[in-house]
Amino acid sequence: MSRARTARRIAAGAAYGGGGIGLVGAAAVGLILAEMQFAKRTVGSGLPDPPRADGLYGSEFGGPGGPEPLRLGMLGDSTAAGLGVRRARQTPAALLASGLAAVAERPVELRNVALSGAMSDDLDRQVGLLLDRDAPPPDVCVIMIGANDVTRRMPPTQSVRLLTSAVRRLRLAGSEVVVGTCPDLGTIEPVYQPLRWLARRVSRQLAAAQTIGVVALGARTVSMGDLLGPEFAANPREMFGPDSYHPSAEGYATAAMAVLPTLCAALALWPESDRLDVSRDEDILPVAKAASAAAGQAGTEVTAARGPWVLLKHRRRRRVPGEDPAPAAPDAAELAP
Repeated sequence: MSRARTARRIAAGAAYGGGGIGLVGAAAVGLILAEMQFAKRTVGSGLPDPPRADGLYGSEFGGPGGPEPLRLGMLGDSTAAGLGVRRARQTPAALLASGLAAVAERPVELRNVALSGAMSDDLDRQVGLLLDRDAPPPDVCVIMIGANDVTRRMPPTQSVRLLTSAVRRLRLAGSEVVVGTCPDLGTIEPVYQPLRWLARRVSRQLAAAQTIGVVALGARTVSMGDLLGPEFAANPREMFGPDSYHPSAEGYATAAMAVLPTLCAALALWPESDRLDVSRDEDILPVAKAASAAAGQAGTEVTAARGPWVLLKHRRRRRVPGEDPAPAAPDAAELAP
């Protein structure tokens, strides 16, 4: 079965309350579990908690009479939280806040409620932390989720249903949403064959289904895919952290560079329009076909066009600036998961 067809079935099951749809045959489950346990032992754990990056970025653009800060919310798992780096400015949320401030020439107030180890069933709690406040909702939110759903065998229909529910709440509150879809777990060095092939297949199918589900709600997606795969092969010590699973500071910067153009475009701040650039193999396609193509090519954006058609975009990346945040608002501690 093609990836597009499988992703369409998963998304349909999520939308209409269908049961779980297995992505691999039952005969492979024992082998997968054995390989998965070996991979987990090899990867290891014990990393310190990610640094808190909440606060104000781009303060030089504010001041008396200056523009009001843009509000950026970050949700998801350990990748969104920045597990594996030591400094707040090295986390993807801080990098995106700094980049957004530079492009918008406005200060950006960051609230990161992502939680290491989170699965999609934690998104409802995270959304509540961002919305259940006296302050206005975020102008834009970035969600990075899916890897733990795969490794802990959450049914893909349930995973997509939980993600779309979170996106719907944020959209109804008035927030733009960008989803970094499930990364390609087949690129992780401690994962061996045949688990590597199966992990790649499952994670890419989930990524495609996530895209189908959230684009229908007006969100945009960016494929994480094997974003760090080629770079890891060339520079493994630079791109991944000490556990060979979570990105290093350089790896997070690479991911942030892929997300930043779409983040800015969601707020109509990016110099490139949503018109197609055929010189970069951009296209307008049915959503399932676009979602499948994006899952196989990291850094690809999918955004709604008209009816069942969507834009497949390959925006030019920019190196994102990094800075330490100004002190967070007094109630920032209350947002900590």
